[in-house]
Amino acid sequence: MARRTSLSRRASEKAGRRAEFWAGLYLIFKGYRILAHRFRASTGEIDLIAMGPPWRKKSIVFIEVKRRRRAEHAIDPVSARSEARIIATAEVWLSARPYLTNAGYGAEFDVIVLTGRFKLRHMKNAFRGW
Repeated sequence: MARRTSLSRRASEKAGRRAEFWAGLYLIFKGYRILAHRFRASTGEIDLIAMGPPWRKKSIVFIEVKRRRRAEHAIDPVSARSEARIIATAEVWLSARPYLTNAGYGAEFDVIVLTGRFKLRHMKNAFRGW
């Protein structure tokens, strides 16, 4: 029984990594510059960290990538607890790079949901940080 759980967990992890890959590619095509992938700290993990496109205001975008089988399951992809973890991890990432905040870069928190077969939904400013 434990082996089956392990296999399904590995399959879920693999599907999540694929979703992160497609989300990153989508962002690159939209003009974003990926700065970090799967950043981990003691406070949590952020799937993608990107610099916004040059034609938008100066911003560092922290992106949570979610994969859902069906679109109706993607309505509320990030819980309040996850939001708090992402914000705390973003603070850790930014504190190690004070030159970005000194240069006037703001922070945004986006969510990208991948549903079905390559249907991406990019929710900009999905939640407020600090």
